[in-house]
Amino acid sequence: MAAVSVLQAQLDAALLEAAGPADKEQLILQHLTKIDGRETDLTVPEFDQGLEWVNTEEPLLLHKDLCGKVVVLDFFTYCCINCMHLLPDLHALEQKHSDKDGVVVVGVHSAKFPNEKVLKNIQSAVLRYNITHPVVNDADAKLWQELEVTCWPTLVILGPRGNMLFTLIGEGHREKLFSFISTTLKYYKGKGEIKDHGIKLKLYKDSLPPSSLLFPAKIAVDKATGRLVIADSGHHRILVTEKNGEVLHSVGGPKSGWKDGSIFEASFNSPQGVVMKDNIIYVADTENHAIRKIDLMTKKVSTIAGTGVQGTDQEGGKIGVEQQISSPWDLAFGTSGNNEGGLLYVAMAGTHQIWTIFLEDGKLPKGIEHKKGTCIRFAGSGNEENRNNSYPHKAGFAQPSGLSVAPLEWNCLFVSDSESSTIRSVSLKDGAVKNVVGGERDPLNLFAFGDLDGIGINAKLQHPLGVAWNEKTGQLYVADSYNHKIKVIDPKTKQCTTLAGTGKASDVIGSDFNQTAFNEPGGVCIGEHGNVLYVVDTNNHQVKVLDLEMQTVSVLAITTEVTVDASKSAKQKKVPTLPNSAATVQMTPLVVSSGQTLQFRLMIDLPEGAKLTEGAPSFWVLLAEGHEWLFEGQKISGDIVDLVNIPEVSIVVPAQVQTNALLLTINVCLYFCNKNSNNCQMKGISFKQPLQLSNKGQGTVSKVNLSFSF
Repeated sequence: MAAVSVLQAQLDAALLEAAGPADKEQLILQHLTKIDGRETDLTVPEFDQGLEWVNTEEPLLLHKDLCGKVVVLDFFTYCCINCMHLLPDLHALEQKHSDKDGVVVVGVHSAKFPNEKVLKNIQSAVLRYNITHPVVNDADAKLWQELEVTCWPTLVILGPRGNMLFTLIGEGHREKLFSFISTTLKYYKGKGEIKDHGIKLKLYKDSLPPSSLLFPAKIAVDKATGRLVIADSGHHRILVTEKNGEVLHSVGGPKSGWKDGSIFEASFNSPQGVVMKDNIIYVADTENHAIRKIDLMTKKVSTIAGTGVQGTDQEGGKIGVEQQISSPWDLAFGTSGNNEGGLLYVAMAGTHQIWTIFLEDGKLPKGIEHKKGTCIRFAGSGNEENRNNSYPHKAGFAQPSGLSVAPLEWNCLFVSDSESSTIRSVSLKDGAVKNVVGGERDPLNLFAFGDLDGIGINAKLQHPLGVAWNEKTGQLYVADSYNHKIKVIDPKTKQCTTLAGTGKASDVIGSDFNQTAFNEPGGVCIGEHGNVLYVVDTNNHQVKVLDLEMQTVSVLAITTEVTVDASKSAKQKKVPTLPNSAATVQMTPLVVSSGQTLQFRLMIDLPEGAKLTEGAPSFWVLLAEGHEWLFEGQKISGDIVDLVNIPEVSIVVPAQVQTNALLLTINVCLYFCNKNSNNCQMKGISFKQPLQLSNKGQGTVSKVNLSFSF
């Protein structure tokens, strides 16, 4: 490794002086010639047996499966924002050079936090970040140590013999990465050492059933109406719901994108933080590196900050879309002058800072006047550290990921600083940054984490992502994400205690808070006049509701309203709901293709002596939550008048298939009475039909019988 590092340093210095692409290519070729001219290769050791792999049919062998390939080893840990920034570069590289071209990317997950060593958590991260290349769990950091890796992210580029060629440390090396790979392919193809065999992949995402929510990130409450706003990050959309979970608006999704305009056409890319006031929603559109605005009155989406490209600016000062920003993660309303809500605080995780956006003309504490739309740094030097300071620009944060404003006597912004595992406060009077709980006194130690109740720095957290201030109780609630707990802090005493969660990743609704289990909760917010805490249970793909008075827990039931053609009509059609006692029939998966017609025949038997109640609203309805595009232009519900002539439920799979798998639901609700008595009742059945989509059998017809007897 040291010998390669010396040659790498010489190459990097020479590349800075290179006149153009041709000179750079020549320098890289000279570097490769020097590496190959050594008596023995600097060969990477074989992957150990027994390592856990994601996205592969079976474990890969470096000197067998990857022999003849240019291999990019991406040393990463899934909490790291810099590692996330590198993923688009790797995705673009894979789009340009496939495994059959001779290039394979392998993610080497070397965890920072103990929670990140668990395979299931890595699998969730692979799905959340849409990683489609092989990933190996280097849980004991053995490969990390053998290759003398020192920080995340690090790319180690290997030749076709498993021989080390280049190392790239940190983010922002896209051009150099592409040059290295293209020139290396050219060099080794000239020597006849590149092989064109494919790598056997089995993507983890293809094995999961669809769900109403997918890796939801944050949640907010509209104080005026009690409506909820949920960042459904994995579906790249924003949901607005009633308190009971009934969906009022769905904006964006199911695919990622960046598009303003009508709420029926707009798109997002892994949105995180959300806030809402007066029918206006602001969204931290994280992977678009932008702040978006949803106006529910005009039904329009616009961008108020960011260019769609990751920025490196740590000062700001530009207006709106002229200002590049980096991975905004959470938002909170602030007061500018006398205008409550005239300011938007942004947890700028990508630059380890807190920024502000002026929604109206105004100024910061002890600051100058700024025009509406100005985006500017509020606190944080940009250095990744746990540094408290009376001067906000000299303080240091480490991937701030959660914000909550405490007004009145506190007059501060609470910050969930994930990589330092601390909760911090920023004074809204003078900008002073102070520790509340977690971490330690050394500002450079970002490994002071754990799971320990206590006071101040004696309390320990593990990568907290969410924070919420409860004005009623004067307490602060924290999503202690990697400890799978919700904790509560008294900011007066700095006492931090566990409120809910077992400490183990699971999905349990217990009889009390301590028996309830979470899986990496990412967001919290206060509702119902301070009596309810909403918890975004991210890896369980749900929102849990904690009644703080009754000490009970429930799951927010997301009830979807679908649109026959959302791109053409703003009018939404409510889907009738089934009774709570409805039976569920799970069907075997059905393989279908684009253009194929599916005909479902309902065959329902009532109890002996029973008949449908005449005039009662018996019905059938089709659902595919998150995938309503399946029903575009097709009938999705109908009445049932009698059981002899039930119409067939028929759909045609669209030509443009947008996913590999989905869950089709056919709900049936029947009102019937016994012929010999006045005993009448309502019964429901929910048929769950998984669909696996393929490219074969186009234009065929599949008939499926849906049978049930009461």
